[in-house]
Parts: sequence; structure tokens; C-alpha cells
Amino acid sequence: MKRIIASLLAALTFLALGSAAWANTAGPAWDKFPKERMNDMAALQNGAKLFVNYCLNCHSAAYMRYNRMRDIGLDDEQIKQNLLFAGDKVGELMTVSMAGKDAKEWFGAQPPDLSVIARSRAGGNGSGADYLYTYMRGFYRDETRPTGWNNLVFPAVGMPHVLWELQGEQRAIYVEEKDPHDPAKTVHLFKGFEQTKPGSMSKADYDVATADLVAYLQWMGEPAQTQRVRLGVWVLLFLSIFTLIAWRLNAAYWKDVK
Repeated sequence: MKRIIASLLAALTFLALGSAAWANTAGPAWDKFPKERMNDMAALQNGAKLFVNYCLNCHSAAYMRYNRMRDIGLDDEQIKQNLLFAGDKVGELMTVSMAGKDAKEWFGAQPPDLSVIARSRAGGNGSGADYLYTYMRGFYRDETRPTGWNNLVFPAVGMPHVLWELQGEQRAIYVEEKDPHDPAKTVHLFKGFEQTKPGSMSKADYDVATADLVAYLQWMGEPAQTQRVRLGVWVLLFLSIFTLIAWRLNAAYWKDVK
């Protein structure tokens, strides 16, 4: 439990560095993550594949074992053939070999562990899944940044856009407008993205792939979440019926007492 709390605090600290620019504003609105992907085993499996191929190079998931993917319909052989790196075993934790010192030198900060990243980023704009879904679709080209990339919801992000080959490249369109609170000032307003280079996926397909990745990250933060929700419904139903029985039983016990 202490390790999970430490990972959660580390993720919050890392993300807070990029969120500081929005401290005095509501920030950009987060898009709604399509929650139905959480109940789609094929979507979760595709998300696991994307996570291993694109995220696990730099980010670890040190509180998740590969064999836990049995819960999303994969057997050990499928995990070995499709999701394991050479030398890894099915029962091992999802860690990375990159040293923290190298990560800080290359990215300015050590990439956070992603075991509970979806749970750590919930806020006033929506859930952690909403944030991640918007974040992974919010990268744009910015030559002023060391990596050549920036992000709409994480300004001055140190992470490059690892899915750019899938999404392609886009630029952010900003306009200058009068500040409604102070006409003497102007504000920098975001108006949208413009595609400058196509990727291997269409916009719709990339949105689906991103939703699958976020669904996996959400599932990884609490693998028993769906089971817990289903069990919760039955518990509430039982308590409702039991309350009715207890009420009628109480009435029967006291019916002759005046």
C-alpha cells in the first residue's frame, strides 16, 4: 500500500509541473472518454498492446504483473508471444530498464510510473480517463520545445509525442482577442488544431486507439474495478430486500404492543 501511495504522489508531482500554467484559469475543457471501452475485452487487449509497444519503453507499471492480463481475456501464451520483451517472464512486474538519471537528463524529469496514473489525474474538468484521453490527442508541433512537441492540456510537456506516427502531426491555432475583463489587454485563445502531416491512422481510428489505450490505463489502476461495480449492484439489491424484510419483521414483532 505504501508503494502505491508513493507512486500516486510521484505521478501527481510530475503532472503538476505542467499544470502550473493553468493554475489561475479553468484550463482547457477535457473531452469525454468513451466509457463503453472499459467493458470491451478487445479494446482492453488492444490498449495493452499499445501500452507495451509505445509507453513501456520509458514509463513503468511497477505494481502490475504481466500475468494479470489474464483478467482481460489473454492467456499466458498470448502474453508471451505478443506483450513480453525478450528475457521477461509472465509473472514479472512491468518495469523498464531505463535509469532514472538518464530519464532526468533526457526529459527534464523522471517519467512517472503509470500503474495508477488514471486515478491520480481526476479533477474539476472530469475523470482521470477524460484527462488522459484529451492529453493523448492534444500533442502539437512546437519547435520552441526541446522535443519539438507541446501539449494543449500539459503546457511545456517534457514528453515527446510517442504516437505521432499513428496520429500524424498537427499544429495548434491560437488567436489574439481582447480580454473581456480588461480591454487594454489581449488574451491568447486556442481555436483548434490543423493537420500538417497525416499519420498511418485516420482521425477516427486514432481516437479509437487512444480510447483503447486509456481504457487499459484505467483498468490497470484498479483491475477489479468492473467486478467491484457489478458486486456493488448485487450488494445494494440485497440490502434493499433485506431492509424491506426487516421492516415487515419489525412490524410483526410489535403489532400487539400498545
